[in-house]
Amino acid sequence: MTTKRHQKDMKFCCSFCGRDQSLVGSLVAGPSVYICHDCIKQCSGLLTEELSESIAPLIAELQKPKELHTYLDKYITGQNQAKKVLAVAVYNHYKRLLYKNLNEETNINKSNILMIGPTGSGKTLLAQSLAKKLDVPFTIVDATTLTEAGYVGEDIESILQKLLTSCDYEVEKAEHGIIYIDEIDKLSSRADTHHSGRDVSGEGVQQALLKMIEGSVVNVPVKGGNKHGTHQEIIKINTENILFICGGAFAGLEKVIEKRGENSGLGFTASIKQINSGHKFAAKLKGLETQDLIDFGLIPEFVGRLSVTAILDELDAHDLIEVMTQPQNALLKQYQYMFSLEDCELSFTPEALETIANLAIKKRTGARGLRTIIENILLETMYDLPSMEDVYKIVIDKDVVLGVEPPHQYHYQQKLVQGLD
Repeated sequence: MTTKRHQKDMKFCCSFCGRDQSLVGSLVAGPSVYICHDCIKQCSGLLTEELSESIAPLIAELQKPKELHTYLDKYITGQNQAKKVLAVAVYNHYKRLLYKNLNEETNINKSNILMIGPTGSGKTLLAQSLAKKLDVPFTIVDATTLTEAGYVGEDIESILQKLLTSCDYEVEKAEHGIIYIDEIDKLSSRADTHHSGRDVSGEGVQQALLKMIEGSVVNVPVKGGNKHGTHQEIIKINTENILFICGGAFAGLEKVIEKRGENSGLGFTASIKQINSGHKFAAKLKGLETQDLIDFGLIPEFVGRLSVTAILDELDAHDLIEVMTQPQNALLKQYQYMFSLEDCELSFTPEALETIANLAIKKRTGARGLRTIIENILLETMYDLPSMEDVYKIVIDKDVVLGVEPPHQYHYQQKLVQGLD
């Protein structure tokens, strides 16, 4: 048995280089093993070099900003500036994850994204398309359903539960996914809103989201349920590497900016500046500052965690026509394919497309409202067509869109008679 005195008199040496303790200074002790600081540094350098070599192929596979932008062009019309901002932010986010362990001295913080744009401008589709290209777990959450814990509605943890569901509860995959929180502007606590009681779905939810968006370990109940239940299984998920994209229309934000930028005056000699309502949405928000979002109703801590801002413009008639015809999964291509399954050709005249675009603008629904308009136009035809055997072509013109005439049908019998003539 070795006494403390004997231990004090014993000489230890590094198990790796064999040098005596008197030559290397202090030793790090393990179970019957000792290692000096010099050997620790050498091992650390070797591990860093191996990690760099193993991560090189992953970096090569990482989509560059221009490649991401080109991919988004296939699915979303216009919004070039927003695409550029998103492509750079997403590329930097995943590059940060790949290089995370190579340099311990420099820690790159996560840059979450805030997307501001009118209804139907493509916010959700941009986030979906990015997740699809990167092949990472993705989920969409509506901020209006979220409430503080203990109140009617969905707890904050339900966001992560949906992300886990999207990747079959593979925690490691989920911890590198993307979460899109829609209608984030509805969480604002406006100064002109007077109500009694606690704000459980506004500022309270913003406070609850802070740690999750910044990065923390969250207890998530498996397959929903009460996380405080006695028999409820819990999964721990680290949100440090999850990219959060928040989107909202922020109606009225341009007024906050205009109010800040104007020099208001009183009296007969005061100059009154006319507000130009003809400018596009992005032009009105060109001078957006952090304080404007705070004045709108977002708390400063929440705004600080959304360091990248992408502003989307409203779509004009030309943009909406391109949405219907140009993207890889364009609306007209979808309907034309469905009609082709019935051996029938579907055609829209240029005037019809322009009229549909103007109707969507008038209803202020953006690209989201195009499908509803087309569905209403083609409803009767899609109802009758499967029972018809002699129709080979359907043409939609301006009068059909306005409801003046029914869709124009072309029959094989008519084609045959014309051919005989």
